[in-house]
Amino acid sequence: MTRTAAPPGTPPRTIRELRLERSGKRRHAPRVEGNPLREGLRLERVPDPHVMVLFGATGDLSHRKVFPALAQLWRTNLLPQDWMLVAVGRRPYDDETFRAEIGASLEQWCRVKLETEEARQFLARIAYHQGDFTDDAAFDRLTARLDEMDREHGTHGNRLFYLATQPSAFPLIVGQLGRCGLDHEVHGGGWRRIVIEKPFGRDYDSARRLNREVGKVFRESQVYRIDHYLGKETVRNLMVFRFGNGIFEPLWNRRYVDHVQITMAESIGVEERGSFYEETGATRDVVQNHLLQLLTLVAMEPPATFEADALRDEKVKVLRAIPVPTRADAAHNVARGQYGPGWVSAQPVAGYREEHEVDPLSETETFLAARFQIDDWRWSGVPFYLRAGKRLPKRATEIAIQFREVPHRLFRDAAVDPEPNLLAIRVQPDEGILLRFGSKVPGLGLDIRTVTMDFTYGSAFSVDSPDAYETLILDVMLGDASLFTRADEVEAAWSIATPIVESWLDAPAPEFPNYAAGTWGPDAAEALIERDGRRWRRI
Repeated sequence: MTRTAAPPGTPPRTIRELRLERSGKRRHAPRVEGNPLREGLRLERVPDPHVMVLFGATGDLSHRKVFPALAQLWRTNLLPQDWMLVAVGRRPYDDETFRAEIGASLEQWCRVKLETEEARQFLARIAYHQGDFTDDAAFDRLTARLDEMDREHGTHGNRLFYLATQPSAFPLIVGQLGRCGLDHEVHGGGWRRIVIEKPFGRDYDSARRLNREVGKVFRESQVYRIDHYLGKETVRNLMVFRFGNGIFEPLWNRRYVDHVQITMAESIGVEERGSFYEETGATRDVVQNHLLQLLTLVAMEPPATFEADALRDEKVKVLRAIPVPTRADAAHNVARGQYGPGWVSAQPVAGYREEHEVDPLSETETFLAARFQIDDWRWSGVPFYLRAGKRLPKRATEIAIQFREVPHRLFRDAAVDPEPNLLAIRVQPDEGILLRFGSKVPGLGLDIRTVTMDFTYGSAFSVDSPDAYETLILDVMLGDASLFTRADEVEAAWSIATPIVESWLDAPAPEFPNYAAGTWGPDAAEALIERDGRRWRRI
């Protein structure tokens, strides 16, 4: 049965209305009591009807992340009924063959398995379009197919283009979309948006060139540069934690904070991405985007409004307040490493140079630790220590705010002097917030011990937390750019990372590997922070 499209101007339907419509119980439906803990946590409406065009649909990212995220949005009634997806790839599939392959991927990668009927309905909205990105005729056929879908499914010309391809294909696809006029937003003709995956460039110059190429076709308001870390629940909650509570923000400055540590540890190696990692390394892969994004959220000033540009303005100010590293800075304030053979989770693992598609003499860094300063009124003199690495003892991402010691050691005669206060925000896994403080041990005498208050999302909220890709894809569909990076923000981040990478080009060959798999990185990383009289927090 074909559903008649809603006329333009129809108010967006609520999730409850959409659920009842799908079940055929719009009238006289029994009242279903929702979970009160979910109130205010999710959306009150679904996105506009639209066609999503996914480039690179046969790739690993699409199968592992994009399609499972879309399936979860469908399962939870957060996609419009009038929604279609055109999967673009080079392989010679027909619709049914491709749908069967996606169905198998959903079985493997979906966070919550879809019911049989849900999966059937979701897959029925996927169409496959074969074509090479350099083939004008393929894009001409795509344009005609999208126009046909608008007429058949009532999507009103709304189109979302998602680039999940190799970065080298980004300019080709954007240029083809511009040639066909698929970027045009004619009055009454629907909106056009484009999502571009990371890495956005591989250094400052390439990021600027790519911004110019994209800017020739799309307006900045149409562009969504995705960094999946910004969609994680704890990262999003960091802004609420800072600006929604009156007790922390007055302490969030150089007067009370001694230093900040941001750690992103991975226990896995490069898996089957050896050739990709050889071209990127830890600096390009996670420091330039994930870790600097976390730094900006910790250090930013309160925005005037909770709107996309207001938030991104403050993040850009932080990046611009970080002095551009010189060659001497990179040598003194950065430590890099590469893992050798070792043990992780009681299992022997190979070194990086023994991984598949990795040069046996590779100088690519799999670990990076760096010390940054932010030259502004709030943070001047407070060091920010960032570290990221593969084949570390455990998987964990954490932001640790280390407060200063008390100005007067009143309890110096106690058996144990209390440690300085610490606020730790766990991004993954076991998402939560920990606060450390000193307390008297019950009993005679004055025995002081450091204790913690630990909040975890899993025990506090009876909700099904969405995956980061679910959050970000839905935000694009709704036109909310708050969690996406802007052109000037990308360039500002690369202006910090690029001098670090370039400083190694003329440097002597590093003595790699310099840390064993299953350890917390090279000795140089320990020396970097111990030089300031501090130490890395044990996670």
